[in-house]
Amino acid sequence: MATFSITVNGVQHNVEAEPDMPLLWVLRDILNLTGTKFGCGVASCGACTVLADGHAVKSCVLPIQSVENQKITTIEGLSADGNHPIQVAWETIAVPQCGYCQSGQMLTLAGLLNQKPSPTEDELEAAMSQVLCRCGTYQRIRQAALLATKKSKL
Repeated sequence: MATFSITVNGVQHNVEAEPDMPLLWVLRDILNLTGTKFGCGVASCGACTVLADGHAVKSCVLPIQSVENQKITTIEGLSADGNHPIQVAWETIAVPQCGYCQSGQMLTLAGLLNQKPSPTEDELEAAMSQVLCRCGTYQRIRQAALLATKKSKL
């Protein structure tokens, strides 16, 4: 066991964990931030996506030791009141069906927009294809992603 310092959603935490413990389990089991979901455990489905220093990362395979001193953002920290352009777009389009992948979808898009505020449709499609949707609501996800991209420019 070791103590790691990470900032999650603007709050600094010192957590005791094994160095190779995945960030996902630190978030869910130690910090009780359960919006980030476990999907596959091998970084294939994207349900566990969070932001590390603004970049979308798969938290199920990211050891806590690799994110020490980084700023982590989970779905709970995207905005305090749900008015982030991505959240507004998701609500406007009524994207979620079961909702399981939605935190991964939204944070994947947030990571893309942090890196490229005006992505092309191909870049948007490539980024969003990194998260699987069990319900197949890809058309609504795409519509909301396009809407969020437009809203984030305002």
